[in-house]
Formats: sequence, structure tokens, C-alpha cells
Amino acid sequence: MCIRDRYQRRVRGVRSVTMVRYQLNNFSKTSKAPRRAYDKERLDAEMKIIGNYGLKNKREIWRMNLVLSKVRAVARQLLTLEERDPRRIFQGQALITRMIRYGILDEDKQRLDYVLALKVEDFLERRLQTLVFKRGLAKSIHHARVLIRQKHIRVGRQIVDIPSFMAVSYTHL
Repeated sequence: MCIRDRYQRRVRGVRSVTMVRYQLNNFSKTSKAPRRAYDKERLDAEMKIIGNYGLKNKREIWRMNLVLSKVRAVARQLLTLEERDPRRIFQGQALITRMIRYGILDEDKQRLDYVLALKVEDFLERRLQTLVFKRGLAKSIHHARVLIRQKHIRVGRQIVDIPSFMAVSYTHL
């Protein structure tokens, strides 16, 4: 059975259970390469993002694009449900709470429409490397990456040596 596609399965011959494609698996790919390898506008935009955020390679952008597309797919699927549907209320509130906890969404933007308006830059702003540079702990975005890899930065009481660590909004560096 393929989880990615929407399908129905008969249970005891009476009911049918509908599975949806947004179930997240722990064993799936972490990034997705673009369909067109030599699209000039995309290549220029990716190089600009790599320079602004000090990324190691384009796979880091593609990984954030995949995360963003999964989050937006969940929001789109929930927006198709009725306004008072308990699943839309529960899962929508959980998604919005998660985005607010990571600092991707603002407190005053607690609607699924704002989740659809997210961009890759919103996710890249919450990386540990970007936060170290923005708080003035490093001289440049590249220096921030070096400090993190050399284990000079801790989040709370935990030493973190992963530059792509997504820091929650209330953590102390």
C-alpha cells in the first residue's frame, strides 16, 4: 500500500478508512532535487540564498523547500475541510502552534492562510547559524558556522554542533 497517494481500504467489509498523503515518515528522503537542473532564475536565486545564509550546499535549500512543501500541503489539505470540522481544528491548531514555537509564524498570525504564505527564508531565519550571526556572537555568517561546528555554541545547557539546528523561539544561546 502506498501512503503517499490517497486511497481507501475496506475494513471488515463495512467501513472504509481514508488515508491521506501528509503522514510524515521517518524513513523518507530529506531533500528533493528540482525537476529542471539548469533553470537560470532558480540557480541565481539559490546562489543568492546561499550567500545570505552561509549555506554549505544547495541540498540545504532543497531540504528546507521539502519541509516547507510538506507544511504547506498539510495546510492546504486542512483548508479543504469545513470550518467546524474537529480534525481541521485540532490538526490546524497543532500545526500553527508548532510554527509559532519555532518562531516561523508570529503570534498574531494564527490562521492557516498565513501558513500558506510562508517562504523558505522564514525557515532559514530560524537556523542556529543565522541566529548566532544575528545576535552578534560571530563576525560573519560563515564565522557563525565555524563557531557552531567547533562546539563553541550551546542552546540552553546543550552544546549544539549542527548549523542547521532549528532553535525554538524561547531558547537562550
